[in-house]
Amino acid sequence: MTAPVPLPDFALEVASPFVAASGLRVDEYDGAHVRGHVDLGPTQHTPWGVVHGGAHCSIVESAASIGGSAAVAGRGQVAVDVHNATDLIRSTTGGRAEVEALPVHQGRTQQLWEVEIRQDGKLLARGNVRLQNVDASRVG
Repeated sequence: MTAPVPLPDFALEVASPFVAASGLRVDEYDGAHVRGHVDLGPTQHTPWGVVHGGAHCSIVESAASIGGSAAVAGRGQVAVDVHNATDLIRSTTGGRAEVEALPVHQGRTQQLWEVEIRQDGKLLARGNVRLQNVDASRVG
């Protein structure tokens, strides 16, 4: 049997600069859901003053990867993104947005997660992320 993988600290203060720039704060997570929030603003803006779609894509991918990895950590695996399809529904200049990720399918080798980013109850972006479950020893 493979040893379980310890999950890292997901606090922004210890994240890589790239992940920290997305601003996703994870409020709760396990292998069946992720909930968090992000304070959007000028650090994520395009030259036109709205939040960049890439910020939404990064948030979607991070939330799905956290939940997916939590689901397989006990098997000595991590979940890595192999496809991210994020639809940008509504623009915003900033403010607090809520993030929720839920699995659509969790199989032996792959997972599919759906993630929504909402502000004041309105959908800003939604994405589907396909994850590959890989042995942790193969990552890094």
